[in-house]
Amino acid sequence: MTHEELEEGKVLNLDFAKLRKVANCESDVLPAIAQDSQTGEVLIVGYANELALETALECGMATFWSTSRNELWIKGKTSGDYLKIEEIRVNCEQNSILYKVTPAGKGACHTKNQAGIARSGCYYRRLKEDGSLEFVDEAQV
Repeated sequence: MTHEELEEGKVLNLDFAKLRKVANCESDVLPAIAQDSQTGEVLIVGYANELALETALECGMATFWSTSRNELWIKGKTSGDYLKIEEIRVNCEQNSILYKVTPAGKGACHTKNQAGIARSGCYYRRLKEDGSLEFVDEAQV
């Protein structure tokens, strides 16, 4: 399946091996969720290591550790679609973090809608009862 089919398609193709791949990356990480502090929308679920968390605290922007590239990823550094941190929360078991953010650009997702604008978040499709996907943020054929 191509990236375009994966990101823009209506066929469900979940990556159930993702956590195995994460476990084999070169850094110890935990889940890091970015949530819009105003709307409550979950924008991105990624991973953070100690360096990503330290960088986020220093620069005030949502920062992750790319488990596929094994490198620091400050969201928006390339696109300009930064996620300004309002607060960072830690869950009860201290094995995940929540970035409560204010989007500082046009969107948070690396994909774009039909108008070429970054989507507000990465959860832009809904799973239908028949197992197919439908777009929720735009009219798409």
